[in-house]
Formats: sequence, C-alpha cells, structure tokens
Amino acid sequence: MVGRKLATVLFGLCILTGPALAAKVEGVKFPGKVKAGGQTLIFNGGGKRTFYGIGIYVAALYLKQKSADAAKIVGSDEPVDVRLQINSMMVTSDNMASGFLEAFKNNSTLNTVAIKPQIDAFVATFKGLHNHDIYDLAYIPGKGVQVSRNDQTLSVIQGVNFKKALYGIWLGQKPVQKDLKKRMLGK
Repeated sequence: MVGRKLATVLFGLCILTGPALAAKVEGVKFPGKVKAGGQTLIFNGGGKRTFYGIGIYVAALYLKQKSADAAKIVGSDEPVDVRLQINSMMVTSDNMASGFLEAFKNNSTLNTVAIKPQIDAFVATFKGLHNHDIYDLAYIPGKGVQVSRNDQTLSVIQGVNFKKALYGIWLGQKPVQKDLKKRMLGK
C-alpha cells in the first residue's frame, strides 16, 4: 500500500513538473532547459519574428538565470542560447541569409566591418534551410557561438564581438522587432 501511494505521489509530481519544463510560444513547444557548453540554461522568453505580417521563425532565449536586462545579456561573457524554429515555407536559405545581413547592419552598435568574416560564416550556415528546421545559436564563453541545425553542429564562430552583434539583433537598442525583444526578455 505504501509503495502504491508513493508511486501515485511521484507520478503526480511528474505530471505537475512536466509542463513547467517546457514553454509553448506561438504554437511551438520549446524545452524549459537546454545545454550549452556543458551548462544548463533556462527558458527566459520567446516570440514570433514577422516580416510584413508573415511569420518567419519563432525564437526563444535561454540564459543561466532569468533576466530582463538586455544590455547585460548582450554585453556579458556568459552562456546564451537563442533557439529559432523556422515556421514558413516562404523562407529560403537566401532570404534568411540576406535578412540576417541586413539585421547585422541595422542593429549592431559595433563596427560590423571588423567581424565581416564571422558574419559571412554565420549566414553561410543557412544553406540548405527548410521549413521547421530548428537552429540553436549558443554562445559558449571561451569557444564562440556554436550554430547548430536540428541538433547537428554546423559551425563555431569565435569572438565576443560577434556574440554581441548577433544577440544585439534581437536584444540591442534597435532590435529587429520590438515586441519580439520584449517577449524574449519575458515581458
């Protein structure tokens, strides 16, 4: 009898804590936790990136601790992960790459000419992109931004200045989409 009660309690705890481990953003289910460079990061917030009313991707921000301080997130040398799920058949490798090139140019407070090789390497990772692909853009201190598609590492792009420029796209002073920034910051 005690064993049965214990099993019932443990099953109940699994049910209660299971949904807390995941977040649903714009119909896309994101894990509550991800690993980046051996460290566990937790879901901070997420939202949909749109362009002229068309959904391009759904993005989720993961940090060591929840934070709404965009400047600190962008400027720190702490692990960060932005997970993108492509959610439009209209998105192609070329327009995703050109969209990111434009975003780097418009949203970075850094001299992007100095990090052009890193930016070029980054946009090249979108070759072969398909609808529903999941990209992880995980900054690992001392290593760089590890770009993965569907859990397969495509590239590691070094440099903290590249990290700042990349995450500045969503969290900088001129974000690519203001409401997406707010939602990624958990607001």
